[in-house]
Amino acid sequence: MRMQAILSLLASTPYVRDYSNITHDVLNHLGSISPYHRARHYDASEIDSELPIDCTVDQVMLMHRHGSRGPIGEHRYIERLIQTLHDAADIIQEVELPHELEFLRAGYNSSLTPHNLTILGRKELFDHGVEFALNYPHLTTDVILSSDSGRVVESARWFALGFFGLNPNVRIVTVNNKDDPVSWITPAPGPACPNFDYGFGRQATLTWSKHYLPVITNRLNMLLPGVGFTEDDIHGALFACAYDLASHGASPWCRVFLPDELVNFEYERDILMDASCAYTLPDNMAPLVGTVFVNKLIERFTDSKGDSRSLYLEFGHDVTILLALSALGLAKDDPPLSPNKLRPGRKFRTSELTPFAASMVWEKFTCTSSYDGPQIRLILNDATMPLTICGQGMDPILGTCSLDTFVNVNHYSTSIRFRDKTWNATCGV
Repeated sequence: MRMQAILSLLASTPYVRDYSNITHDVLNHLGSISPYHRARHYDASEIDSELPIDCTVDQVMLMHRHGSRGPIGEHRYIERLIQTLHDAADIIQEVELPHELEFLRAGYNSSLTPHNLTILGRKELFDHGVEFALNYPHLTTDVILSSDSGRVVESARWFALGFFGLNPNVRIVTVNNKDDPVSWITPAPGPACPNFDYGFGRQATLTWSKHYLPVITNRLNMLLPGVGFTEDDIHGALFACAYDLASHGASPWCRVFLPDELVNFEYERDILMDASCAYTLPDNMAPLVGTVFVNKLIERFTDSKGDSRSLYLEFGHDVTILLALSALGLAKDDPPLSPNKLRPGRKFRTSELTPFAASMVWEKFTCTSSYDGPQIRLILNDATMPLTICGQGMDPILGTCSLDTFVNVNHYSTSIRFRDKTWNATCGV
């Protein structure tokens, strides 16, 4: 009865995938803290999402990001914003407020819980579990692998409930209970690569913030004279928009910002992640660390150790997915993204690559006549991501390539081993 009550509550909750009370643009311009939505990948609009009728998916490897969560370091900006509004409460009651700011008369407070999975995050994962079971009814497993983060383990449990139902025989194992020398779910940051540092991303963010936050700060201070918003307050309001959505499915702050302001915020989130764990992290470190995932994928799909399963359900972080994409050269911009200039037509867009509850699904499939030998496909957030790394070997209709081609073009990944000479020199081991 208790479980049924929980599911009934989740089913009745306004959900951000229904775009309740907010616009589609807002949902798609919050970077890696966007609510889950079907991706629109770069140069993928003509890709056919359906395999030929004679093809069968034989093996699947899922890497799933945790669902929507509360803020981590960002909560201090939200708290500062709330203090600024509290200090100016009398002024706010006296000034004429534009429509989009009228909610401030009643005050704004936050009940966000840092780090934890939100109720919407639980629903995202439960729904994804149900959808996954419908997509792959012929595949099953009795074990799930997760990072040891609490919100990731909880995400795995909600997914399992949707996929398996109340099956008591499914085990959730965390990476710290395995004896792998390095985990493909959490290869960095940590002792496996001491030089890996999120500080590069934070510095890029500080640089870009100076280009766009002052403009928004000035605009809102003109609308609310006497309140004295700072750039940190504006950051807090942007984060409040994103995390209110993650927690409640709606936020009054999302209506405050103009479309170009949200585009600039999205770019901030993109250069943060690009410099933290992707292409602008120095010394080719992200592609190097991402080889751990690519090599595990190849090992399983080629059954090189003779113990491969038909289905792998694994749960990690946005970093997990971005490191893997970096090793594959997918969503890579040339020239690299710069913290000094917006790149509107970029490939690296975390709103599409790693929103909350991002789902990276690798399929190995075979066909009776359409293709010779096993093929491989990447479905990232319900949309096929073309395997451009395969070059001319990529099928232009499906965005797939043969498994043999995929292995051959990933010679960089297959040439790297944990703690080999290249790894140690790059990571400072």
